[in-house]
Formats: sequence, structure tokens, C-alpha cells
Amino acid sequence: MRILVVEDNPQVAETIMDYLELAGHSMDCAYHGQAALQLLAEQRFDVIIMDVMMPRLDGLSTVERLRADGIATPVLFLTARDALADKLAGFKAGGDDYLVKPFAMEELEVRLQALALRGPRGDIAAPLRFGELEVDPAAGRAKRAGVELKIGKIPFQILSLLARRAPALVSRQELLDTIWGDDEPDSDALRSHIYALRNALDKPFEHPMLETLHGQGYRLVTP
Repeated sequence: MRILVVEDNPQVAETIMDYLELAGHSMDCAYHGQAALQLLAEQRFDVIIMDVMMPRLDGLSTVERLRADGIATPVLFLTARDALADKLAGFKAGGDDYLVKPFAMEELEVRLQALALRGPRGDIAAPLRFGELEVDPAAGRAKRAGVELKIGKIPFQILSLLARRAPALVSRQELLDTIWGDDEPDSDALRSHIYALRNALDKPFEHPMLETLHGQGYRLVTP
């Protein structure tokens, strides 16, 4: 299995990764939710181990965002929070299993194998639609008025976030945090990706959909 561990405690993350690597699995790690979203936008995993209490972006919010982006990878919440309300919140956010700390490594691996065999969830893969725009984050494709849009990777991630929130405003800082995490680029880099997105989304059409609110952020509008 290819497994992503999202855990803010380095010792816990290292212990899990060491055990699962020795069992023959391929591992990667993120120490908070924003870093996990960035990794998941670039790579595919068979299953995700997700802590709940983390800085910058907690586990529940992270899973809600990746489900909204059409990422259907199975998620196992791994946390010390053992109340029924916590477990229900985990499943409501889009989790597939819930294991309470402390736990046995053998049980963790068996649960992960069961999730990987089950495969990606089939209930969240529907494309995002707003007006004449259709965005399919899972397939990495977008159409406007039935016309396929040619968009680079980062402009597509920006479009997916805007489509998920449309017609609400998305702040510049949220774009930076969601797409780049800790590796925040300078303002010129973001502007260049917005420019590329505008060229792909609006230039071939009569009415623009990408609106900039100076000093606030960006949003999609219907023509």
C-alpha cells in the first residue's frame, strides 16, 4: 500500500511509518492538514491515516476539504478522542474508519488493508458545477459551456477551490495556505497563476467568470 500519515507528533508519525515500512508499505508524511492537502493535490495514495488535533488545519477540516475536492482516498482517523460524538464527527466529515489511541500496530495495518481493498469512495466523485462551468477535481479536467479548458496544475487547483466555494469569496491567504501550505510563494507567483487561469477560463468567452476583489480575494461569478 501507498500510505500517507498526517500526524503533528513526530514521534508518533515516525513509529507508525517505521512499522508500516518494515511491513512492506510505501510511506509519506505531513505534519498538518495544509501540508496534507498539498501532497494530495500532487500524489495519489491508497489510504490516509489522519490525526484530528493538529495546528494550522485540523483533521476534520482537512478531510472535509479533500472530499469537497473530489479526492476519494479512504481515510482512517487516528486520535485519542474516544467519545461517541467525536467518532460521529469523524464519519460525518468524510472518514471511513476511526481508531482510538493507544492502539495495536497489527490492528492498524489490518484496518488499512481493509480500506485499501475497498478502494476509493464512490459517493463524492461528482464534478463541481457552477453556471456553465464544470470542474472534475478527481480527473483533473474542467469545461466551460462544454468546451474543454487547458489549464496548468496550479491554476486548476485554484479553479477547483473557487468552484467549490462559488459564488463566495476566497481570500488570497486561503489560496496560499491551501495550495502551497508552508512553501508560500511570493505575490508575483500567485498573480501569474491567476493570470494563466483567467486566460484559460475567460479569454475565449464573451463574459468573464473570474472576479478579483482588490485587497480581498477572488470569486467566480455567473455570466
